[in-house]
Amino acid sequence: MVSNTRLYGASIAAVSGIYSLWSASMAERMVTSALLMAVLGVVVIGHGAVLLTPYAEKLGSASGPLMVVYSVLMLLNQVLLATGVFDDGSDMMGMGGMGGSGMTAGMGWDAGMAALAVLMLASGVIMSRRTSMSGSGDM
Repeated sequence: MVSNTRLYGASIAAVSGIYSLWSASMAERMVTSALLMAVLGVVVIGHGAVLLTPYAEKLGSASGPLMVVYSVLMLLNQVLLATGVFDDGSDMMGMGGMGGSGMTAGMGWDAGMAALAVLMLASGVIMSRRTSMSGSGDM
C-alpha cells in the first residue's frame, strides 16, 4: 500500500515535472535554463512515478533528500533568471520572460515555478522527517 506521504510526494513531483517540461518548451531556444528545466522535469516525473511503485522501498531514505535537491535546483534556476545570470530564451510580448507582468518585466523568472519548487522543498523535508522519525520507511 502506498502511504499518504508517498502519494503527496508523487503528486508534487508529477505537477512540478510537467510544469518544468512545459516551461522549458516555452523557451524560444534551448538555453541553459530551459535545458536544466527539461532534464529536471524528466527526472522529477520519473521519481514521482517510482514513489507509486514497490521500487520506492529501494530509494529508502534518499527520496526526501532527492526532492530537496530538485527543489533547490529549481529555486536556484529562478534566482539566476531573476538576476539576469541566465537568459530564459523568451521575450513574450516584451515582458522579458515568463514573469508575465509589468512588475516582473525584464526579470525572466517564473513565479509558478518558484511556488512549485517551495512545495517540493516542503515535501522533501516532510519525507525526510517521516523516515528519520519513524524508521519505518514510510516513503
